[in-house]
Amino acid sequence: MRISTITNWAYGATVALTLVSGAAFLLAGQAWQAERAALESRLDHDRAVEMLVAADGTLGDSARGFAMHRDPRHAATFRHELTDARRRERAIERLDELGAPTSEKDALVDLDRASRALRSVEMEAITAIERGDVAYGQARLFDENYAADQEALVAAARRFERQVDERTGRALVAAQAQADRLTLIARIMLAITAALFLGVLYFVVSRRIARPLVRMSGVVSRLAEQDYAVEMPEDGRRDEIGDMAQAIRVFRENGLERERLETERARDQVVRDALAQMMHRMQGCDTQEELAEVVACFAPQVFPELTGALFAFDPTRNLLIDLGRWGEPHRTETTFVPARCWGLRRGRPHVSNGGRHDIACPHLQDLDASDSLCVPLVAQGETVGLLYFEEISKEPDRDRNAPRIYLEIMAENVGLALANIGLRQTLRTLAIRDPLTGLYNRRFLDETLNRELEQARRTGAPLSCIMIDIDHFKRFNDDHGHDAGDAVLQRVAQIIARHSGPADHPCRFGGEEFALVLPATDLAGATARAEEMRVAVRDIAIAHHGRPLGPITASFGVAELPPRANATVLLQLADAALLEAKREGRDRVVTDEAGRAAA
Repeated sequence: MRISTITNWAYGATVALTLVSGAAFLLAGQAWQAERAALESRLDHDRAVEMLVAADGTLGDSARGFAMHRDPRHAATFRHELTDARRRERAIERLDELGAPTSEKDALVDLDRASRALRSVEMEAITAIERGDVAYGQARLFDENYAADQEALVAAARRFERQVDERTGRALVAAQAQADRLTLIARIMLAITAALFLGVLYFVVSRRIARPLVRMSGVVSRLAEQDYAVEMPEDGRRDEIGDMAQAIRVFRENGLERERLETERARDQVVRDALAQMMHRMQGCDTQEELAEVVACFAPQVFPELTGALFAFDPTRNLLIDLGRWGEPHRTETTFVPARCWGLRRGRPHVSNGGRHDIACPHLQDLDASDSLCVPLVAQGETVGLLYFEEISKEPDRDRNAPRIYLEIMAENVGLALANIGLRQTLRTLAIRDPLTGLYNRRFLDETLNRELEQARRTGAPLSCIMIDIDHFKRFNDDHGHDAGDAVLQRVAQIIARHSGPADHPCRFGGEEFALVLPATDLAGATARAEEMRVAVRDIAIAHHGRPLGPITASFGVAELPPRANATVLLQLADAALLEAKREGRDRVVTDEAGRAAA
């Protein structure tokens, strides 16, 4: 039974008993009122009889005093007190009308008759004395008949008083007994009510509340400390404590769920932070290799259960090139055409499942039970690369979808980063490359020469420069046209680029003049390189619009950076050697030995 039901029944019984006790107390109060009324009635009757007897005595004394002294004041006092006595007699008659029994009425009649007879004698005697018949008046007041009448009056008063005392005494005793009986009943009902209340209170508080609460207090304390591993005691009661235990059980389950959600949220925040850091790092990447390094660093933090690789699309060769890997992905090829990937064909992520639930990409090998995922990287509507993932875990109950909600974010940002790197490389190429020859321009030469100068001073390595000028190019341009001149410039630039090492910087200095900066190369090495290029230029044969052009030669000036000289001095020395080669007849290599010695 529920505690509320028990308490409701107990409350109802308590209320009923309380009402009975209250009714008993009300009846007892009424009995007390009746007892008080009986007592007051007895006192009133006693006072009335005593006043009547006293009045009769006073009237008699006044009448005899007048008879003896003939003082008019005694007669006035008699008449005044006679008026009061009659008023008291009317009061006694009123009490008789309020319910005096027959015996008391008879006693009142006798008392009234005796009082009237005695007053009549006294009035007759006073009247006679006032007329002058003193002897008659005194005889009437002092004879034996008058004394007998007085005794009869006193006897009637005492008899009436005795009867009133008996009746009012019986009424008072009955009222007292009734009041005591009702008071006892009220006290008994009140004691029963208190016992019921205390018994129910003990049962409910001790047995149904205190003991279960003591068992649950430890559980609640551990739950307050967020220790949701505590086990709830089984309590099958269907009452409020059972409901409380069920609520605590639900709270514990909610706490466990909230703890799980907090863990997931914390893990999710870690992933978001890793993605944010990766995006910040990608903004600072200048090359695809740097971007691949950033992705390889942060991708395992975002997708710890996945290995993978980053591929960049090379439109010139129509190939996807492996830029970098993390983990050990082993199924995909390092280089493949876009047609061999279903993700690139469809333009959306594609899962190649080891269970053959979907078709696998042709660039994958050795599929097993785990999945592989290809995510195209698209920027501004163009495919710029591919993100490839392999699952490490093969457990069937793993969460396959939890990390993939970030694939779109990661793919979008990596795609944009690849596109931005491509755009920056294009802009950089336009800024530092000569569009006709493909060599570096004069701006790049100035920046690079200063940088190589600092490097040479720091390491102590030599630094050389070759200035190249096509002989009689203006006349050749005038004779064959600008298109033919451009073709000659392009062929000479190709020769210079072919004879340049990985660390060298071939540049178009201006017009038909070129410069080649050779780090870590001394004057002898630079002179040998210039001679090779001179021979290669002289041996080329160029045809334009179907007709061969005349022979082409070039002059070369070579200089090595003197100690404590700047970049401008190096260019000036190489240019001076070039002018010397032109003065000596062109198609030759001249070194700046004299200028170096002078410096």
